[in-house]
Amino acid sequence: MSAEVTLLGIRHHGPGSARAVAAALEQLKPDAVLIEGPPEADAIAALAADEEMRPPVALLAHAVDDPARAAFWPFAVFSPEWVALRYAADHDVPVRFVDLPAAHTFALTQTPPGVPGGTSDGAAEAEDGIGDPIAALAEAAGHDDPERWWEDVVEHRAPDGDALAPFAAVAEAMTALREIALGETALRETVPAGPRARRDDLREAYMRQQIRAARRAGHERIAVVCGAWHVPALRTMPTVAHDRALLTGLPKVRTEITWVPWTHRRLAQHTGYGAGIDSPGWYHHLFTSPDRPVTRWLTGIADLLRAEDHPVSSAHVIEAVRLAETLAVLRGRPLAGLGETLDAVRSVMCDGSDTTLALVHDRLVVGDALGEVPDSAPAVPLQRDLARLQRSLRLKPEAGERDLVLDLRKDLDADRSRLLHRLRLLGIDWGVPARSAVNSTGTFRETWRLRWEPEYAVRVVEAAHWGTTVEDAACGRAGRQAADAADLADLTRLVEQCLLAGLTGALPAVMRVLADRAALDTDVAHLAAALPALVRALRYGDVRGTDAGALDGVARGLAERIGVGLPPACTGLDADGAAAMRAHLDAVHTAVGLLPPAPTDGPRDNPAERWAAALRSLAAREPSGGPATGVPGLLRGRAVRLLLDDGRLDSDEAGRRMGLVLSRAGAPADAAGWIEGFLAGGGALLLHDAALLGLLDDWLTGVPGDTLIDLLPVLRRTFSGLEAGVRRTIGERAAAGPLGAGPGASAATPPEELDDLRADAALPVLALLLGLPAPTAPTLLPRIPRQPAGRDT
Repeated sequence: MSAEVTLLGIRHHGPGSARAVAAALEQLKPDAVLIEGPPEADAIAALAADEEMRPPVALLAHAVDDPARAAFWPFAVFSPEWVALRYAADHDVPVRFVDLPAAHTFALTQTPPGVPGGTSDGAAEAEDGIGDPIAALAEAAGHDDPERWWEDVVEHRAPDGDALAPFAAVAEAMTALREIALGETALRETVPAGPRARRDDLREAYMRQQIRAARRAGHERIAVVCGAWHVPALRTMPTVAHDRALLTGLPKVRTEITWVPWTHRRLAQHTGYGAGIDSPGWYHHLFTSPDRPVTRWLTGIADLLRAEDHPVSSAHVIEAVRLAETLAVLRGRPLAGLGETLDAVRSVMCDGSDTTLALVHDRLVVGDALGEVPDSAPAVPLQRDLARLQRSLRLKPEAGERDLVLDLRKDLDADRSRLLHRLRLLGIDWGVPARSAVNSTGTFRETWRLRWEPEYAVRVVEAAHWGTTVEDAACGRAGRQAADAADLADLTRLVEQCLLAGLTGALPAVMRVLADRAALDTDVAHLAAALPALVRALRYGDVRGTDAGALDGVARGLAERIGVGLPPACTGLDADGAAAMRAHLDAVHTAVGLLPPAPTDGPRDNPAERWAAALRSLAAREPSGGPATGVPGLLRGRAVRLLLDDGRLDSDEAGRRMGLVLSRAGAPADAAGWIEGFLAGGGALLLHDAALLGLLDDWLTGVPGDTLIDLLPVLRRTFSGLEAGVRRTIGERAAAGPLGAGPGASAATPPEELDDLRADAALPVLALLLGLPAPTAPTLLPRIPRQPAGRDT
C-alpha cells in the first residue's frame, strides 16, 4: 500500500497558517509528522511537550569547535511548526525535522546561516528571480500592500469545510512562481545557479530523502510542514540517484543543539538573529483570541493606557471598535487589521499623538514576551551554573528593560553585583551600569540596567571553554585579557573589573603583569591614564570586602613617577597634545586626592604633597616659545587653578600670576590658553574676585583687533564651558561699566535708601523660615542712608 504524503506549505510565524495546520492535522490524523528544521533537533523534540516549555523559544545549533558560528530556529505560539510539533507530542505521533542538517550548513557557509525562512515573507524562501513571493502574488491580485493582502486572504480567513483547500491553493500559486523564477530546467542549464539556489537544491534534496525514509519506515499518512516555496520541489520527486548525487560528499562539522528562550522583540528584528516579524504581539493575539479579536485587542490597549495614566474610558473602546470596523469596510477588508486598529487608537485613545501610539506599538504590537525552557534541555556546564546563580540571587532574565539598584552593604546585592560584573568580563552584557536616580557620592550604591537578549545563549557557549562556572570562566578570561592588554590603562581597568567582580583568583596573575608593565613604561601619559582606575579600585576594599592592599604600592609608585615626569612631559606640546595632557592632569589630581597617606610618610612625603610640588613646578615653567620649548599656557593655567582650588595658593598669588601672563609682555595666544586652563574648573571664581575679573577685562580690551580675531575660537570655547548663570552675570557686569574699579565696584546703582514698609512686610515670612516667633506688630527698620559709591561704609 502506497503511503499518503500531504504537503502543508506554510508561512513561517503566520497565525493564519498555524490555524490552518492545526485544522489540517486534525483532519488528516497522520501517523508521522515531518517539519522543516535541523535534524539534529530530533533528539530534543520531545521537550516541546514539557510543562516548563513556554514559547517563544528557539533551537540553537552551534559548531562545537567554533561556538560563534551559530544559528537559531525560533518558534512562537503562532508558528505553524510549533503547532505541528505540539500536535505530534500531544497525540504521540513520531516527529522528525527534515531540513539540511546544521552540520552541513555550517560547513558550507563562512557565516552563520541565521534563520531559514525567517524573513517577513516566511511563506517562501525565494530565488533572485522572485525577490518576495508574497509581493508577487499580491501584485498579481491587484494589491500594492503584500502584508495587507496576505492578512486578508490567509490570516483573516474564516475556517470552512475542507482544511486542506488553502494548502492546495498556496501550492498552485507557488508552482507558478517557481516556474517564473527558475525558468524550468532549460534556464537552470543556461544560467549558473547562485549560492541561494544551490543551497535550496541541497535542502530540498535532503527533504525528499527524509520523505522517502518515512515511507520506508512503514508510515501510511505522512504530513510535511514546510515553507510554501519548497512544496513544488517536494511534490514532484526526481530519482533517488539524483538527490543522492547532490548530497554525496558534503562537508560537515561537529555541532550541538539545544532549546533556548526567545523573545517577541527579537522576532521583530530584521537583522541578526531576528525573524523579521513586524508585529509578533499582534500575531500572538490573533492566534490566541477565541473570538472578537478586534474588541479584545482594543480593550487590552485601553488597559495599557490606563496603567500609564492616560484617561481612557469604556466609551473610548466602543468608539475605537466602531471606527476600526468602519475603516475596514471603507478599505474593502474582511476584518479590521492591525492598520485599522492602530488608526482608530491614534484618533480615539491617543488624541492624535504618535508618542502615545509608540508606547502601544512597543508594549503590545511587539511586546516583551520571554519564553522559558525546562532544566532538562541540553546545556553546557557554564549555562547550568549561570541558571543556578540566577535562581539563588533571584535575578530572573526578562526581555523588558528594567533598572536594578544595589546596596553593596547587603550580602545579596553584593553577590548580584559580582555576578553582573563577571558576566560583563565574559562579554555578556545582561546588565550595564546606569546613572542612579539618587545622587550619591558613596561607593556602596550601584545602578544597573537589565535586559536579557536571546543571543546571550551563544555567548555563554562561547565562554564555556574558559571554565565550567561563571567565576572560573571570568578568571580565565581575565588572565587572557591581561596577557593581551595593549597598554597600561587597559591593565588597570582590568584590575578594577576584577575587584568589582570579586575575582581574587585572577588578581595575582593580573597584578604581576601590571607591575611588570608599569616598571617598563616611561610614558607619563600612559601612567596618568592608568592611575585613576587603580585608585578607584583601592576604594572597593571597604565596601566589597575585597583585599586591595596589593594595589597600594603600585598606585603610589605610579603617582610618584607621574609627579617627577610631569613638567618635562608637558614641554613642547602642540594644541592637541596639551588638551589631552590637561585631561590627564584633572584625572590624576582627582585620583591623588583619594590616595591616603601611608603610615610611614612624612609631612612632605605623602602623595598629595608630592603632586602639589609637581603642579607648582609646572605653573612656574616658562611659556611656549616655539614647538619644542616651554609649557603651553593651557597647562600652566590649569596647574594654578588646581593649586588655588586646593587652598595651596591664595587668590592674591593667583591674581599676581594672572597679571604676569596677561601683561603686554606675554603672547596673546599663550595668555588665551592660560585663561582657558584657569577657568576650566568653573567661572564662579570671577564673580567672587573682582580683581581677577578686572584683570581679564583689561587684557581683553587691550588685545589688538587683528590678534583678537585669531583668539576668538579659544575665547569662545573657554566661556562656552562656563555655567550659564556665570556667563549671564559676567555679561551684566560688563554691560554696567568698567570691571577694573576694584572690589568696591558695583554692577548697578542701588536705590539711595531702603523701602521700610516693604521690608517690614517681609518680616513674618522671614521669621517663619528661620523658626523665630512672628512679630506682633510691624517694626520699622532704621533708615540706612546710602553712601556715595567709592566710600567706605
